[in-house]
Amino acid sequence: MSQRFGWIVLAVLIAGSGQALAEGAQDDRQSCSRDANRLCRQQIADGDGAVQQCLIQNRAKLGQSCRKVFEKHGL
Repeated sequence: MSQRFGWIVLAVLIAGSGQALAEGAQDDRQSCSRDANRLCRQQIADGDGAVQQCLIQNRAKLGQSCRKVFEKHGL
């Protein structure tokens, strides 16, 4: 029974970590949404990767909150 409990706890921790990562990604998107709309409007339809590349190319024009997101992720 204790081994089963351990697996349940592990599953809950993993699920919680995934939720935290998802919330972090949502916060990052929100921090860069204004810059994405302003600088990368044409790339939005192409997906997150294209927008991210556009934002990197326009790093000097990013607002402070979006710049912090890229610094946080080492980009």
